[in-house]
Amino acid sequence: MSGSIFGSVFKVSTFGESHGLAIGCVIDGCPPNIELTADDIQFELDRRRPGQSSVTTPRKESDTVEILSGVFENKTTGAPIALLIRNADQRSKDYSKIKDVFRPGHADMTFHEKYGIRDYRGGGRSSGRETACRVAAGAVAKNVLKHFGIRCMAYTDQVGLIKANTFDENEIENNPVRCPDPVAAKDMVRLIEDLAKDGDSIGGAVTLLIQGAPTGLGDPVFDKFDAVLSHGLMSIGTIKGIEFGEGFGAIAMKGSDHNDVFVESDDGISTKTNHAGGILGGITNGQEIRCRLAIKPPSSISKSQQTVTKDGVSTDVSVTGRHDPCICPRVVPVVEAMAAIVVLDRLLIQETVSLVIPQ
Repeated sequence: MSGSIFGSVFKVSTFGESHGLAIGCVIDGCPPNIELTADDIQFELDRRRPGQSSVTTPRKESDTVEILSGVFENKTTGAPIALLIRNADQRSKDYSKIKDVFRPGHADMTFHEKYGIRDYRGGGRSSGRETACRVAAGAVAKNVLKHFGIRCMAYTDQVGLIKANTFDENEIENNPVRCPDPVAAKDMVRLIEDLAKDGDSIGGAVTLLIQGAPTGLGDPVFDKFDAVLSHGLMSIGTIKGIEFGEGFGAIAMKGSDHNDVFVESDDGISTKTNHAGGILGGITNGQEIRCRLAIKPPSSISKSQQTVTKDGVSTDVSVTGRHDPCICPRVVPVVEAMAAIVVLDRLLIQETVSLVIPQ
């Protein structure tokens, strides 16, 4: 199966299925002599793991990471880094009754049509469990980026029609939905719990901020920074939309309002505003990179829905098992991870652009 490798210099390849023995990733191109321990990776995995609260799936996975290669005496060696996460709480029998049924909103039909075979146990390769591999790789990327003063931070800013009205960074990890507004967070939790009791789910929105990125990342035309970042983020299955800076709000703006006016400061040339979201012409301009992501409601719901079998026979389906009624809280660390992978990859590419050739 192709499509399992991402990156140009900092390359990440993921493997494994939701109900297989294990999942994991191989990272190639990580710089050597970077301090890295299993605890560094485990911290990020614990933020994504299931069973955290009443608004996430009750599946119990420790998501304990094992470093198989590429690290010696707690430092990266420059060799490929192999990371393994063993599956411990699969309940494949939950899917045996619907193994021939195409679940609405899932990749069942498309996988079957493309490959002629599919792992029906939790979606197999198309399961959101694959994102644990991205978080593990992203933890490595974050560890490198902190040496450059670059930080990727995401948070839930909307669930259903409930929006965050205030921003307190310290609140993000203090509530189950990872929302910076404590009042809105409580309303979000109540909404998610009520829908879960009714066998349904809800979507939302996540904002991503990349702070400290230098000017110059990204290349004109096909490898614009926002294009590559969109590729990485849109490869996360639950994301259905993305906007940078003012995004779709720019539709109603005049050019004189949307243009970020340049000014000179003690730190060099910058802009008064950041309507562009930190990217001009596909190249980072040194401002905070800001984008917003539309998160779809999880497709696995126990509410009965009409569908067909793989033979085209009409039937009803109710997806039992353990599933998230809202994926926003757990997709936050996945978004940060993919952003970190993209930024580090682009940073390493930029090093080749600025390489000083001996005369």
